[in-house]
Amino acid sequence: MRRMSAYVNPRYRRSRGAMSGARSQAMCLMSYGTSLADGWRLAGVYASKILRGAKPADLRIQNAVKVELVINMKTAKALGLTVPLPLLGRADEV
Repeated sequence: MRRMSAYVNPRYRRSRGAMSGARSQAMCLMSYGTSLADGWRLAGVYASKILRGAKPADLRIQNAVKVELVINMKTAKALGLTVPLPLLGRADEV
């Protein structure tokens, strides 16, 4: 799979940052969203209940509770940004 940075227009590489709800992508400054591991864990719980005989229509909808903040320091450095220490302290992954 090719890296996303190969598809980014070169004139925008150094001038723009982005925030995404998905996991940190190439050239994305930050991402904030639900934990992928937590989502897969919930999917496993649902599958287990269904395999044990529960009807899917009777199961309650559950949202992932854990959210993650991921900061891409390479992009911050490329944009010439200094990320504040309190924000770095709250990040789950830097």
